[in-house]
Amino acid sequence: MTGLLEVESELRLSMRMPRPRRPHRASPDEIRITRDGDYAIIAYADDAVATTHFKIGSEQLAQMTDEQIIEFWNEGIDARDRFMAAQELVAVEVPMGKPQLKYEERSDQWVPRGHVVKGLILGGDGNDIEDDCITVDGKDLTVREFVRMLSTFGGWGFRLAFVPDTDIHDDPVIEVREPRSGE
Repeated sequence: MTGLLEVESELRLSMRMPRPRRPHRASPDEIRITRDGDYAIIAYADDAVATTHFKIGSEQLAQMTDEQIIEFWNEGIDARDRFMAAQELVAVEVPMGKPQLKYEERSDQWVPRGHVVKGLILGGDGNDIEDDCITVDGKDLTVREFVRMLSTFGGWGFRLAFVPDTDIHDDPVIEVREPRSGE
């Protein structure tokens, strides 16, 4: 039985598609726009670029032409690129007792106020994106909300350190080595 599981696992790994590239400023001939409720679905002609469900809101979306959606989309891409270019390699950590997240109404999501977010893992099996999975500042975030919060820094790298829940405000000692058996 183990051999069958190994073959199935290898098959799944070999079938993985490469990770889509980050969306870039687009011209009308590079993308296809479809509408679905609150979302403009931005699909690039190049399948290697990620398709995005761009939340605009059904009322505003109904009044926009494709050209206006592209302009709005490109403004967001430009803002993201300017923000990333302006960043220095200094991670801002919000002081303890101050909120780490803020709710951004325009994008209808939680966003980090700094570059460090500390929280607690609630658990769950990850099968339902509407299950609460992380708590930050006493706010339980669903899998979907957490991933959307992370997407604020799409294209960036990150380090994730697991520490006891009593130590989330302390920098852990980090040792670079292979884990020992049983660690």
